[in-house]
Parts: sequence; C-alpha cells; structure tokens
Amino acid sequence: MNNIRTAITGLEAYLPEYRLTNEELSRMVDTSDEWIMQRVGIKERRILKGEGLATSDMGAEAVKRLLAKTNTDPGEIELLIVATVTPDMFFPPTSCIIADKAGIKNAWSFDLSAACCGFIFSLQTASQFIETGRYKKVILVGTDKMSSITDYSDRTTCPLFGDAAVALMLEPTTEDVGIVDHIFHVDGSGRHHLYMKAGGSQRPASHETIDCKEHYIFQEGQTVFKAAVSRMADVAAEMMEKHNISSDDIAWLVPHQANLRIIEATARRMGLSKEKVMINIEKYGNTTAATIPLCLWDWEKQLKKGDKIIMAAFGGGYTWGSLYLKWAYNG
Repeated sequence: MNNIRTAITGLEAYLPEYRLTNEELSRMVDTSDEWIMQRVGIKERRILKGEGLATSDMGAEAVKRLLAKTNTDPGEIELLIVATVTPDMFFPPTSCIIADKAGIKNAWSFDLSAACCGFIFSLQTASQFIETGRYKKVILVGTDKMSSITDYSDRTTCPLFGDAAVALMLEPTTEDVGIVDHIFHVDGSGRHHLYMKAGGSQRPASHETIDCKEHYIFQEGQTVFKAAVSRMADVAAEMMEKHNISSDDIAWLVPHQANLRIIEATARRMGLSKEKVMINIEKYGNTTAATIPLCLWDWEKQLKKGDKIIMAAFGGGYTWGSLYLKWAYNG
C-alpha cells in the first residue's frame, strides 16, 4: 500500500510595493472606506506597477525567494505548476515563463485555471504526481495580477482585487503529515454570474469588446455572495464530518479571502472561534490564486507540525471545495 503523502516543506511570497488604499479609491470612483469595509472588509490592496511587469514577474520572484529560503538548486525541481487566471498571454503558459526567469531548467510545467479555487485544485493536482513516488520536488505557484483585468471605474468590483504571488515547495513524506483529503465541486451554470466576457474564442478582442469594457471582471455581486456563503461553508463542514474532526481538533481554517462576511459565515458553520481563522483580506484584498497560500505565509511562524488545517474556497465557474492537511514543520 502506498503511504506517501505530499507535504508543504516551505513557502515564500512576493507582494508589490504599491498599496492602493480605500482613501485613494474614493478619489477614483464613488465609494468610501466605510462602504468598502462594511461590505467586504478590505482596507488596502497591493498593485503591481511598472511598464511590462506581469504575473510571471511576481511568480518568478516568489520562486527565487523560495529556492533561496529552502537552499534548493533550481536544477532539482522536477515539476512546476502555476495557478492563475491572469496569464502573461494565452500561450506560452506562464509556468514556462516563470521557469525561465527563475532558472528552472530540468522541470516540465503547466498552468491550471480554476478561478479562486485555482490554488487548492492545483495543490491536489500536484500531490497526485508526488504520491506516485515518481516526483520528489515540485513547486506550486499561486499568482495573479488581478489589477490587469479590473475596471477602476466600476465601484462594485475595483475595491475587491489585488496582486500577489506565493510559491510552495512540495515533497513526499511517510510521516503522519501532509495532504489528507479533498472535496471539490464545479457548477458550470455559475458562468453567467462571474466571468470576463471577452478575450477568449467566443468573443475575440475587437474594437467593440474594448469599447464595451468586456475585458474586465464582471460579477453579479449578490448572486455570487449567496452561492459562496452556502457552498464554501457546507464543503468545509462536510470535510469535518467525513473525517470526524471537531472544532477543537482544527488548528486553523484557511479560507479564500474574497469577502469577510463569507469567511465569518464559514467559520460559524464549522463552530470555530475567530482565533482559529486566518484572515488577511484587510491588507491584500482578493488575490485569487494567491489568497490561501498568502495566509499560510503570513501565519507560517505560528504553524506547528501536525496542525490540522482545512482550506476552503469558492470561485468563478462556479468552483468550490475544501482540502484537509496536517502541517509538516514547525514555523
């Protein structure tokens, strides 16, 4: 019987220096700090500034920092997976560009797009390669330049998103740590409520699509909120029931950082106190594929080997799911 699990053995982040505050946003659109904080809980978000800088630049910097932190030679990496919805371009894959910029020459790579579930879907995908026994060092990157597809004249969406990248080292373990289980779902009917209309094969770029601002995020806020509250909370609770885990057993809930009210509803459904929930949405906003690993990075020093952690996310598609793991090292 194969008893190999996949352990997170290191992580590093890259955050752009520029902070876009609610006060600055209020000078751009009809909004206010009070309005944004009450509805989503975001105070500021990081924005990648600079001519030609893209998702790969953030991802590559996070990977380089991870390699240095873990004292890993780039040549040891066998597989690189990038979770993103803001690739540098349709092709080549952003993973290829990040590998080149980070000096990774002996790995194959690919991108995975699953909206705000991109990270947990990619983490489980990466774990399958390791659990076969064939791969020993895999890097997973969650990175998105959400500012590149945000309409800063739309008061309903522009306060929500930020830019960031996090890279994780994944390695095999035979100890009682690592990824234990996952529960994932999709519902394609949700595509009508959260999407970017143009730029793909259905509506290629044209003067019309640009004039109609169809290359930006579109969201029916109330519809998406209701779906996210119920499904993210239910799937996290389902994981607890499946493994007979009580709220006392759980060390941390690591939720996708889209809306503070969704996070709080998920914690209540799981019977968790606020002290057991990683929340950094106030500082970074919704960085899509980077939100969950950004929480792990922020809390790394507090994590202890064996901590039981449940990750939960909901995103466009609709996509949603939970992932249960036991932390592999002391922070």
